[in-house]
Order: sequence, then C-alpha cells, then structure tokens
Amino acid sequence: MKFMVIVKASNDSEAGKMPDEQMLRSMHAYNEQLFAAGVMQAGEGLHPSSRGARIRFEGDKRTVVDGPFAETKELIAGYWIWECKNLQDAIDWAKKCPNPHNEDSILEIRQIFAPEDFGDLAPDVLAREEEMRREFEARQKK
Repeated sequence: MKFMVIVKASNDSEAGKMPDEQMLRSMHAYNEQLFAAGVMQAGEGLHPSSRGARIRFEGDKRTVVDGPFAETKELIAGYWIWECKNLQDAIDWAKKCPNPHNEDSILEIRQIFAPEDFGDLAPDVLAREEEMRREFEARQKK
C-alpha cells in the first residue's frame, strides 16, 4: 500500500525559515532508515505558500489566487511517499519521525489510490495511466 505522509506547515515554515543543521541531520538520518527499509519512495520539503498559487474552479471558470494563504495549520510544509504493509505500519514509521518543527507539529497519513481500488471502472483509462507511470519511470532512468 502506498501512503502520502504530509508534514503540516508551521509559522516558521510559512515564513521561509530553513531548518537548523541539527534538524537537517535528524531528518536525514530518519530518511536513511526509511530508505534502507524500502519504505521511502519520495520525499520533499515545500517552499512557503507565499511562493505558490491556487487555482479555484467554479464550473468552467478558473481563478488564480496567489499565496500566501491563511490558516497555516491547513498548509503543507513537505511530504513523503511511503510503501507500507498497511496503515498501522505507516503509523509506526511516522511515530519514529523527529519533530519536523521547533513547535508542536502534525504528520497526516493518507493512503494513495491504487488501480485496483477503481474495480472495473474505465479499464482503458486505468491501463493508459499504468502505461504513463511506466513511461515516466523510464524517463527518470535516462
């Protein structure tokens, strides 16, 4: 099962404050453990929302809203993609994570849909999605 583990933003991450060396080293050691166990597939930190944008959909209308965005507690500061046996396995790994901020923090774990979750719905679309994933992986190897 694939999971996205979301690191919620903090006031410091939204202000663009970079982690100190100790935090960087702690997170690197944790990522090494995840990688060695075959859990971590990807992971990145994100720039603050002031450097981003949102696209609002209202029917056929599209509106661009530039950051920064209010409600820091609802924003994302980074993420991992993990391959785990089940949700409990992901929770166990998340509990080993160093606190990602110098204040109270939250990690959110969400399972990523797999093709089999869609059953028989649009098999041609699902087959093409799988082809695109393989093509993407092949491009990454070049």
